[in-house]
Amino acid sequence: MQKIENITGRGVPLFLDDIDTDRIIPARYLRCVTFEGLGAHAFEDDRKQDPRHPFDDPRFQGGHILIAGRNFGCGSSREHAPQALMRWGIQAVVAESFAEIFFGNCTSLGIPCVIASRSDLQKLADAVAANPAMPVTVDLMKNEVRAGDLQVSCSMPDSARSSLTTGQWDFLGQLLDGAADIKKSAGKIPYLNHFKV
Repeated sequence: MQKIENITGRGVPLFLDDIDTDRIIPARYLRCVTFEGLGAHAFEDDRKQDPRHPFDDPRFQGGHILIAGRNFGCGSSREHAPQALMRWGIQAVVAESFAEIFFGNCTSLGIPCVIASRSDLQKLADAVAANPAMPVTVDLMKNEVRAGDLQVSCSMPDSARSSLTTGQWDFLGQLLDGAADIKKSAGKIPYLNHFKV
């Protein structure tokens, strides 16, 4: 199981409020059979309307830490939204607050969503805009976000933080780690004895 204690990468400032899942990934992409290719369509409609959108800005290409505003991920509870962000390259989100279901979907994908104050988010967004190549670190062990000389406090619910830092967010990893116990238990079930487990 993969423990996630900190994430470091370049930042992407999208310091706006109430960005809903429809904006993150337009509804027309919900018909996909797999999540492959969704990253290319992240914020597609917003990007068409704003040629200066950070997801199209060459300065922020390859960024991993998204800096957003209040109520990020609100709207419908589609897993496609965090999947699209992850496949674009986002590995952590720092915002003032998150929609609960979006937050849970991110945690189950191993994407930390941490909360920072509005004033600190503004400082982070300004610092990243001024120096896009500067590494940004989301440190779950120290509950802080660092960008150059700037260091701000962040928080997240203890249950999500523990899930990420212990690797318990990775349900497939847990299943694979328990393979021996699964085989042992399956061997005790009479109607499974003739199947190879």
